[in-house]
Amino acid sequence: MNWITNYVRPRINSIFSRREMPENLWSKCDECGTMLFHRELSENLNVCTSCGHHMAITPRERFKALFDGGVFAEIDVPAPVADPLQFRDQKKYPDRMKAAQKATGEKEAMLVARGEMGRTPIVAAAQDFSFMGGSMGMYVGNAIIAAAEEAVKLKRPLILFSAAGGARMQEGILSLMQMPRTTVAIQMLKEAGLPYIVVLTHPTTGGVTASYAMLGDVHIAEPNALICFAGPRVIEQTIREKLPEGFQRAEYLLDHGMLDRVTPRGQMRDELITITRMLLNLPPEVKGDLPAPEAGAEAEAPEAEGDTEATDKPADSK
Repeated sequence: MNWITNYVRPRINSIFSRREMPENLWSKCDECGTMLFHRELSENLNVCTSCGHHMAITPRERFKALFDGGVFAEIDVPAPVADPLQFRDQKKYPDRMKAAQKATGEKEAMLVARGEMGRTPIVAAAQDFSFMGGSMGMYVGNAIIAAAEEAVKLKRPLILFSAAGGARMQEGILSLMQMPRTTVAIQMLKEAGLPYIVVLTHPTTGGVTASYAMLGDVHIAEPNALICFAGPRVIEQTIREKLPEGFQRAEYLLDHGMLDRVTPRGQMRDELITITRMLLNLPPEVKGDLPAPEAGAEAEAPEAEGDTEATDKPADSK
């Protein structure tokens, strides 16, 4: 035995057998720069545990945290014409769609689902900003109409989580037409006497704020969310003046009467349950009164969803 056997060979083996560290174990906070362990960040709903900065969260992750037991049933949305304008910039529009679908795992920028939130049956819709900037195209218009129709059919409130960069330029005037279409869909809810609650997340901009995002009975925003029609940089260049600190952020809009609440993501579910039950004239939620719904319960019993007696009465508690 010599130093080659005792030291060199084990050293070489340890170098070549060294395991590489997976790249997705840690995430860096955009606000404070803290490195966050991915499991800890996920459990905190993508909110920085150091500074409270709200990072992006997908509609599916949001719905898992929103619905009882993370159980919900997706609502089918009619598919629009794939490429109505035969639009092409640096890439063809269908190619951009395929790239976004591959990157996000979703077929479009909005997810619509039904389920129970604190034993209160609801319909929910959420935009995905990572899918082409959450842009409002024909599919998003169809999704909001499908959500409104489902809510009216089942006599449920509609909760919408907005996150968009505006209209989808690849669909031109057809994208702009989604503003009046979605406005009519929201009017269906109001005529049926059903609550419509909007949660504005970062960012909510463009034509979205000129239509369905600002037509709610109650408007709630996540902290520091950018909410505007035209962005601060565009306004500064137009008026040639420096804008106030925090202009067009959620807290600024709350102070100026455009929002009802600014609520952290971790408290959003309880806030929505309280407000929804108040608007439905139901008693406060009794926590822990019933077990969580079983997986697939929403999908297996769609007929029971339309039973108004079941949806209008709260669960009995002992």
